[in-house]
Amino acid sequence: MQVSAQKVVFIHYTLTNEEGEKIDSSDGHEPLAYIHGHGNIIPGLENALMGKTAGDKIKVTIPPEEAYGTRDEELIQSVPIDAFHGVDEILPGMQFHSDTPDGAQLVTVVGVRGNEVILDGNHPMSGLTLNFDVEVTEVREATEEELAHGHVHGPGGHHH
Repeated sequence: MQVSAQKVVFIHYTLTNEEGEKIDSSDGHEPLAYIHGHGNIIPGLENALMGKTAGDKIKVTIPPEEAYGTRDEELIQSVPIDAFHGVDEILPGMQFHSDTPDGAQLVTVVGVRGNEVILDGNHPMSGLTLNFDVEVTEVREATEEELAHGHVHGPGGHHH
């Protein structure tokens, strides 16, 4: 069975940056399972997997535009330290969920200056070219329930 829209796809993967440093991998874990065509994984990887079958192995380099987007400097902003009630110490690298008009957004602390905290709302991997080494381990039909929920159930999926 080929990878196409509405199919459940199981992949083993290793993700590296342009310098060849490992960012993430499914090694030692269950394969990642996703529903093709539902935006569960980045567009560049989904496009590269289209038409593949179980046993296929691919290496693909994905530019930021097809991954987590380019960096947007307008998403870096300064907020008063008073906005962080109940947090004893705020350090660079800490991440918080911020409520925005577009819903919850992950922000990363990039610095603290006096009573101001500098936050970056860009995805931590925005602006990066990503290299994926992927093996398709299984392709199957999605169930009605999985399609209705928009994610995979069972091993490698959302509900364990």
